[in-house]
Amino acid sequence: MVRAGSASVTAGPTLAVVAREAGVSVPTASKVVNGREDVAPETRRRVAEALDRLGYVRRPRFDAARTPGLIDLVLHSLESSWSGAVLHGVEAAAYEAGLEVVVSAGPARTRADRPERDWLDKLTARGSSGVLFNLAELSPSQYAWLDHHRIPYVLIDPAHEPPAGVVSVGAANWQGGVSATEHLLELGHRRIAVIAGHRHTMAGGARVAGYRSALASAGLPYRAEYVRHAGVDETAARRCMHRLLDLPEPPTAVFVCSDLLALGVYEALAERELRVPDDMSVVGFDDLPEARWAAPGLTTVRQPLGEMAATALRLLVRMMQGEHPEGTRTELSTRLVSRASTAAPPEERPTA
Repeated sequence: MVRAGSASVTAGPTLAVVAREAGVSVPTASKVVNGREDVAPETRRRVAEALDRLGYVRRPRFDAARTPGLIDLVLHSLESSWSGAVLHGVEAAAYEAGLEVVVSAGPARTRADRPERDWLDKLTARGSSGVLFNLAELSPSQYAWLDHHRIPYVLIDPAHEPPAGVVSVGAANWQGGVSATEHLLELGHRRIAVIAGHRHTMAGGARVAGYRSALASAGLPYRAEYVRHAGVDETAARRCMHRLLDLPEPPTAVFVCSDLLALGVYEALAERELRVPDDMSVVGFDDLPEARWAAPGLTTVRQPLGEMAATALRLLVRMMQGEHPEGTRTELSTRLVSRASTAAPPEERPTA
């Protein structure tokens, strides 16, 4: 085990290296390390020999009954209501597990904000037993650092597909995109646009894929001019909405892949003196407090941020105790929350 300030001491091989040496999976190697009985004798022998041959040093198992543990929660921001929901979920689950939580901002999703080595070294300096990363985009060297020091970690809603074997928790984003679009289709809309976040992210890509799937199931063509990307910027979402309104055949409804981006859409519609939902129906995603505060209240797809965070914490505790989850990706269900921002398109409403 590496201790802070002991640069000359190396951590030795990771469990993944042992598994590869023994010709087994990481979960199987983990079972042998932790004395599980459900392993064939020959397999157990190969793993044990690999452990001895490579000099694998077992990380002490966490036991909350004997000593309180310390974990790090790394948020992409300390200011957003999104982070508040994640923090609430982690805190509640950590209390039940007898853990203390250190909260910090970063590593962020952009290359410029990725953490420096000294930040990672602080994990060992303060004796953290594990880490939860929210919306993180870690570099290969940072994944390698965590694995080398055998610090268990779980990703909450990672920005991109994590490497094989990395444990993560997210929401059913594809199904959420389907639900949002089907809701608008059921109201009679046929010209439905989508304003997504960053291109090529896991969540954004899945939500747009769900949107496209719902359109295809309804027999509607995919229209590239109806698909816009705004990152995480409300101002960019506002510009996207203006461009959609300037099309020769503008949409009558828009699925916005974030509640915060939907606020920018509201602003653009107000600038055009258009009313929600009389002139444009809007559906968001997340069900943040802002969705309830908006006027009119925003119909949105709820992803259970608190439950996602608590699930990630419970998985982390299992890993701190020496287990390795059989499945690396956990997805929690989403559901549509109907409020006042959606209605039938103007041409389908009965006239007085």
